[in-house]
Amino acid sequence: MELKVFNTEGKEVSTVTVKDEIFATEYNEALIHQVVVAQLANKRQGTKSTLTRTEVRGGGRKPWRQKGTGNARQGSIRSPQWIHGGVVFAPKPRDFSKKINKKMNEAALKSALSQKIRQNEFVVLDKLDLAEGKTKFMVSVCEKLDAGKKAMFVMAEDNQNVLRASSNLKEVDVCNAKLINVYDIVRAGKMFVTLDSLKVIEGDNE
Repeated sequence: MELKVFNTEGKEVSTVTVKDEIFATEYNEALIHQVVVAQLANKRQGTKSTLTRTEVRGGGRKPWRQKGTGNARQGSIRSPQWIHGGVVFAPKPRDFSKKINKKMNEAALKSALSQKIRQNEFVVLDKLDLAEGKTKFMVSVCEKLDAGKKAMFVMAEDNQNVLRASSNLKEVDVCNAKLINVYDIVRAGKMFVTLDSLKVIEGDNE
């Protein structure tokens, strides 16, 4: 498969041949969903913890006698219906992580990349370099490339000027090609991939 290569001015400068086994695979929505769910679950800390009625200090005696007071019977002032009482089905620390096999993750990544190309949301750049790390320079590049919302720029190596210039732009995400994942691809709008990062992606998925 051949893809057009653009510069930061939005003009076509050449073409590049990419591997069909990576960028022309079938769309597997179920697999992509499974991998994304696992990624989000693995991000959860699982450290939330609140106290049940047995763990709240106090409440060891009945607040009043069982009968004759006109009030509903109560056994403890730490029951869940009381202010400062315990929590029903209180959340406790737990492990939310899910296991995804390496081959499943690679297949989902290839499927997501291929779908981006089919949706015309995969753009190859010859390079991405800014003279200074100022927001206005990154805004200018996005306007010339018609980046739209949630644009993701994939680079082979961290570029401090690009990172600094995009840090104030909520709709722009800069990602290292070695750290690219299915969730980032799915949530992104247009993907702008430099030629160097394209080689990294193809090398990591052989």
